[in-house]
Amino acid sequence: MAKLVILNQGQPGRACELHTDRTTIGRVDDNTFQIADPSVSSHHCEVHLRGAEVFIRDLNSTNGTFINDARITESVLKPGQSLRLGQIELKLEAEGAAPTAKKQVDSTMVIPRGVSLDQLENSGRPAGFDPSTVFSKKKNRANRYFFIGVILIGIVIVVLLISCFRFVSK
Repeated sequence: MAKLVILNQGQPGRACELHTDRTTIGRVDDNTFQIADPSVSSHHCEVHLRGAEVFIRDLNSTNGTFINDARITESVLKPGQSLRLGQIELKLEAEGAAPTAKKQVDSTMVIPRGVSLDQLENSGRPAGFDPSTVFSKKKNRANRYFFIGVILIGIVIVVLLISCFRFVSK
């Protein structure tokens, strides 16, 4: 028996067995196979069984119906081919069908990055590191010279102001 299997993350493995001549797929609950995703139209497409063939007919959906990334209005879906309704990707699986050469991805693989906190805690200290030593602050000579210059300029300005006031008051 043929069935449509959802491949998207969050719904992988969810399937609809195609045991009737006509199966409707869409977002609302009056469809035979409801897919509650905003990219799927209310009544997106119909699936018809015609002997051993699975025939797909788009119902004027907003985001389109695609078989192997080719937009269709009506087409035959073969075992192993992908059917995309909006952002939802499905695969047709049929009993007794030969496996396809192209491998489908069933879920997203998480690739770890960086260093975990456990690895940091268990890494140990570098050789020769003594945590009991006291760290001293590095002396910055540029800051010292800057402050000495500001103080000297301030003294010069004060002396000039005092001498100006004496000259004006005489």
